[in-house]
Amino acid sequence: MKIGVPKEIKNHEYRVGMTPAAVHELCEHGHSVYVQAGAGSAIGFSNEDYQKAGAEILDDGPAVYAAAEMIVKVKEPQANERALLTPGHTLFTYLHLAPDQAQTDDLVKSGATCIAYETVTDSHGRLPLLAPMSEVAGRMSIQAGAHCLEKSMGGRGVLLGGVPGVSPARVTVIGGGVVGQNAVAMAIGLGAQVTVLDRNMDVLRNLDHLYGNRISTLFSTAATLDEAVTESDLVIGGVLIPGASAPKLVSRDMVSRMPEGSVIVDVAIDQGGCTETSRPTTHDAPTYVVDGVVHYCVANMPGAVARTSTLALNNVTLPFIAALANKGPEQAIKDDHHLRNGLNVYQGRVTYREVAEATGYEFADPEALLGQ
Repeated sequence: MKIGVPKEIKNHEYRVGMTPAAVHELCEHGHSVYVQAGAGSAIGFSNEDYQKAGAEILDDGPAVYAAAEMIVKVKEPQANERALLTPGHTLFTYLHLAPDQAQTDDLVKSGATCIAYETVTDSHGRLPLLAPMSEVAGRMSIQAGAHCLEKSMGGRGVLLGGVPGVSPARVTVIGGGVVGQNAVAMAIGLGAQVTVLDRNMDVLRNLDHLYGNRISTLFSTAATLDEAVTESDLVIGGVLIPGASAPKLVSRDMVSRMPEGSVIVDVAIDQGGCTETSRPTTHDAPTYVVDGVVHYCVANMPGAVARTSTLALNNVTLPFIAALANKGPEQAIKDDHHLRNGLNVYQGRVTYREVAEATGYEFADPEALLGQ
């Protein structure tokens, strides 16, 4: 198979779809890999590294799309990239389609086979290709929140861990999944006063078992959420419904009653955000203020630690890339229902139910389309 790795063009996005090590493995299996010049240079992977691994270096993105049958990326394709997709392409990347009508429309029109990292599953019902970036984003959310709490950033001027004689900051983590677990670990490590909310009692029990009285766990209801959010210095939004738009759990009214200079880090912004006042931001302009509350809503947080993120992502995507290349996309999807769960758009149809519901398309059962 001919595999293309274009350079990411989203704002301050330095990750790359494949490392030289991943390229080497695919070339060893007889596949051809085309890498855009400079695709990994920002994080220490030179053109020469890719050439030594067996890749051919092409000058620009359009050349990569023209040469390749499968496109391996990190972030969702931007409008000018979507215009390069054809029915002969398989796109393998993060898509986050539910809150993105324009992207969904373009991918449907392209006729390409579009597989989303974030909806591929495993035998335990987890999301293995989303997990490493959720780990990174969860850990970064506390770093970002601590920085935003500084007075020069518009925050309250509160040190997350406090000092002897001064109380630590109050941190509320909404959602005890992968993002939440990593945020909790970092917040505890910095000495904050941590409360985590979830509606899954097993999740809360596990966190209680890990941390005991170092955290407070609350079953999430409208009342407990309201009380926790409005008394917090820092709120981390880490809720996820796979493939669907994030629920708006934090209302504008709650935000208006938070302390002046408090901070919200909405990690769910890729799926539309879990706060009514959230809107996507970039690393160039990461924050804005609503009702005196600093909002950090960068949609590609892991891009700031791009080398770590790229290595972590390739660890989990490579087996799926290899299967798609070795078997061909259609056969690979037929053979692996976990990979099939990643199929969001196929032959001009939306094949993931939550995306179809969010974007107004009729859901097409992928098994029926594939003749399963």
